[in-house]
Amino acid sequence: MAKRYELSDEQWEKIRDLLRGKANDPGRTGSDNRIFVNGVLWILRSGARWHDLPERYGKWKPVHKRFTRWTKAEVWQRVFEVLTWDAPCDCY
Repeated sequence: MAKRYELSDEQWEKIRDLLRGKANDPGRTGSDNRIFVNGVLWILRSGARWHDLPERYGKWKPVHKRFTRWTKAEVWQRVFEVLTWDAPCDCY
C-alpha cells in the first residue's frame, strides 16, 4: 500500500519506463527513481517548500535539481499524460 502522496504499484508500473536513468539509458542508472518521484509528489501535493522534504526522499537540493532537469526534458509532461489518461472524469 502506498503512503500518502505516493504512487501506487499500478501507477508506478505505468510510468517506470518513461523515466530517465533506466539500465539501457546512456549515463548514470537511477536506482532510486520511484523514491525520487514520490518525493516530488510529496512536495507538489503537500505544498511544502523544497527544504522541508522528508529525508526518506533524499537531500532536498539534489532532488530539486533533478526535478528541474526532468522538467526541462519534458519527462514530467509524459508522466502526467500517462497518469491522467485513466483518471476518472467528473465532467458530465
